[in-house]
Amino acid sequence: MTEAQASSAAARGGAPRKAGDTLADKLARLGVARDEDLVLHLPLRYEDHTRLVPLAQVKVGETLQTEGTVVDVDIAYRPRRQLVCRIEEVDERGGRAGLTLRFFSFYPNQQKALEQGARVRVYGDVREGYFGPEIVHPQFRVVHEGAPLEDRLTPVYPTTAGLGQETLRKVIARSLAADPGRLAETLPDEVVRRRALWKFGDAVTFLHTPPPRLAALTQKALDARTHPAWTRLKFDELVAQQLSLKAHRAARAKRNAPVLTGTGVLQKQLLARVGFELTRAQQKVTREIAHDLKRSMPMQRLLQGDVGSGKTVVAALAALQAIESGRQVAFMAPTELLAEQHYRKLASWLDGLPVEIAWLSGSLPAKERKRARERLASGEAQFAVGTHALFQEGVEMPRLGLAIVDEQHRFGVAQRLALRGKGLAEAHQLMMSATPIPRTLAMTFYADLDVSVLDELPPGRTPVVTRIVNQKRRAEIVDHVGKRCEAGAQVYWVCPLIEESEKLELQTAVALHAELTAAALPGRVVVGLLHGRMKPAEKAAVMDAFVRGEIGVLVATTVIEVGVDVPNASIMVIEHAERFGLAQLHQLRGRVGRGAAESQCILLFEEPLSETAKARLKVIYESTDGFEIARQDLAIRGPGEFLGARQSGVPMLRFADLERDTALIEQARDAADELIAKFPDAAQAHLARWLGGRAEFIRA
Repeated sequence: MTEAQASSAAARGGAPRKAGDTLADKLARLGVARDEDLVLHLPLRYEDHTRLVPLAQVKVGETLQTEGTVVDVDIAYRPRRQLVCRIEEVDERGGRAGLTLRFFSFYPNQQKALEQGARVRVYGDVREGYFGPEIVHPQFRVVHEGAPLEDRLTPVYPTTAGLGQETLRKVIARSLAADPGRLAETLPDEVVRRRALWKFGDAVTFLHTPPPRLAALTQKALDARTHPAWTRLKFDELVAQQLSLKAHRAARAKRNAPVLTGTGVLQKQLLARVGFELTRAQQKVTREIAHDLKRSMPMQRLLQGDVGSGKTVVAALAALQAIESGRQVAFMAPTELLAEQHYRKLASWLDGLPVEIAWLSGSLPAKERKRARERLASGEAQFAVGTHALFQEGVEMPRLGLAIVDEQHRFGVAQRLALRGKGLAEAHQLMMSATPIPRTLAMTFYADLDVSVLDELPPGRTPVVTRIVNQKRRAEIVDHVGKRCEAGAQVYWVCPLIEESEKLELQTAVALHAELTAAALPGRVVVGLLHGRMKPAEKAAVMDAFVRGEIGVLVATTVIEVGVDVPNASIMVIEHAERFGLAQLHQLRGRVGRGAAESQCILLFEEPLSETAKARLKVIYESTDGFEIARQDLAIRGPGEFLGARQSGVPMLRFADLERDTALIEQARDAADELIAKFPDAAQAHLARWLGGRAEFIRA
């Protein structure tokens, strides 16, 4: 749909609209750029305007349509300006039933329409008000008595500011009627028939314009998205996504990457000095990665393992295989603190070996940053460690053979795409995640990757006991922490904010540090402070002091969520645990239990708790299995937030549900393979319908 078409459809000769305010602009904010996209802009839900509930039968808690005559209308000013309208109706027995309509924002034309004596038909959620049942901001229209009702359910579409439902319905209806070809099949008949699927055109038409007087069961299936029409659209969406991922894998197979055979010399030297033996899982995964690096096809492998499973040493062995082969390695982490932790650990492991490491971050002084870039560009440094600054303009690694990305799901999709454009297309890539990927997510969003799993922890890891404690018992926890520190233990105390927030009255890192230093633990324990706004040198000094045991309690924000390894730290206290996500809680808990001492994770919570917060705390209390926690996290948050993608404008799955539609995902995967092998033209047509120009994001 062109802007001219959309604007004329909306304005029909009206005054020129400012940039960003045309219908095309508003549709673009919904991801609608073509008429084909309108066909796939499906309803969120349906409203039932086919029935009229008499005013006398209106019940609080129901969503319904009713009708009455305006008997009073007024603008009230308490507690704030609002339009209050009363409609009433005389029932069969001569009694009067009424309903209050309340508008906190309204226009003069609405006030004029609701004049005394007008008959109005209203739709909305009924709640208990000051004077009995009321509807806040109802849909309404002035009617005459006996006006006909709608004969079918009314679709309600996802929309944006300034784009009303009526306008959307008209634009979508015109698009459906203008070109019947938009409803044509893209999938071969045998693919559809074998799975007993509805025809695409029938399914789309049914969802946009449900037939009159649907049975209650059919309407329920529509609302639950289990109706066969929804099944067809979900299937098509999943097939498109699988096709995109498989196309990416096929394109990768045609590219050439350097063959990294290695010599094994540096790897043996590293294993001799790390002071521990690899687990069976680490050995297996190391072999898988080594095999990939020896091939000319670029590796794209996801290494996932629970907190503390030993991913860093596996990555280091892969890096040395590349360096032994005369190539450079880039190791990137999403935060400066995590990147610096990796740099320090790798530098200590490789100290004395013929490997030059360069540290590069955005906060480095210009002179040091320039020197690091020069060392990388000349090949003097074979190993670069840093944040996304590694791939900014001016950083050249002419012999890059392997890129390692830690906590890859924390990089937005746009960032991951940018990395692929920075000379990584021909390099091997190893992505690591301490957030295990649930099976359904792996089948969909990671289907173009090879996956290795570290499914066992190194020996000697101490189980962590999790306790959930009300803030009312805070003094007990402070005393407990003081006693444990006096006995030689060290403690992380994590807060969700750095400074006071007007919106959230949470205990903050700065305030807690002052409290523990001045009042709670004076003279008993040295209390340190660590947060993201500190300068790198300050953060490094604090962490060094904590590692050396000079600091007993480290008050920190979530900058210590991943990568920090202090074996003597055996207690983790998390302030306002109800405010954290499941993955964060699990990651934070993983900072303790790394030594021989009995370890605890204490979750302090503030009442009242939301249902979501209760669900999260229950999961983290009952389970230490990262895969089970990830599965529950996906169920609670949804895939967009789980992948760190919702903020990046990613076209996520709009219709399919990763928990409920597992069987459909597997069918779609098989169908995509069949289309690629037997019906390549149909595969291209299907991708064009569903993804348009967005395929890059789906596979990022």
